[in-house]
Amino acid sequence: MSAKILLVEDDHSLGFVMKDNLVHHGYTVDWAENGELGLHKFAAGDFDLCILDVMLPKKDGFRLATEIRSKNQQVPILFVTAKAMLEDKMIGFKAGGDDYIVKPFSMDELLARIEVFLRRTQPAVAAPEHLIGAFRFDFNNLQLVHPGGDKTLTQKEANVLKLLCANRHRVLKREEILNEVWGDDDYFMGRSLDVFISRLRKYLKDDPSVEIVNYHGVGFRIEVSRA
Repeated sequence: MSAKILLVEDDHSLGFVMKDNLVHHGYTVDWAENGELGLHKFAAGDFDLCILDVMLPKKDGFRLATEIRSKNQQVPILFVTAKAMLEDKMIGFKAGGDDYIVKPFSMDELLARIEVFLRRTQPAVAAPEHLIGAFRFDFNNLQLVHPGGDKTLTQKEANVLKLLCANRHRVLKREEILNEVWGDDDYFMGRSLDVFISRLRKYLKDDPSVEIVNYHGVGFRIEVSRA
């Protein structure tokens, strides 16, 4: 099946080139040229991936991502940005983005990023559930189930938590998580990992016995103080 992509890009020439190339490579693309129209199209469609420019008229990409996340926790969001500042990338991740690509980029780079992204965010086989203290982690349904209330994770959050659960017996190195979940271990991706770890800690705080421990300069390990 062809993945359906929401593309929100206000530069008409770039948007045309991106859509044309994506369609040529088998994707179904719905293109909007401003943030308000992008939100309208998202509400009316069923998308496998959202590609959002950051600097958009009527509603910027960060605000659009936040509103998309309020409606759908699962759909992957890829930011396209000309901004190289770390602060802007952190704002994007905190708004609910999963990944980013910096202008100028080649279409080959974008296509490779999308292909890897979709492959990593769509599990091919059923994964076992994990018990984490009082939580039950259902990876396939992106659910963190707790007597005090369930939480729906984004796919990236679920991927990180799954790795931590599968490696409880050891400290999971930062570069292992980055290469497995993001496909890269550069500095900016490392900072984005810290944002996702903070999110997971917030979700898990309802059980004080569960902790994601930071081993400084090495990595992370999920620990439960009771059986």
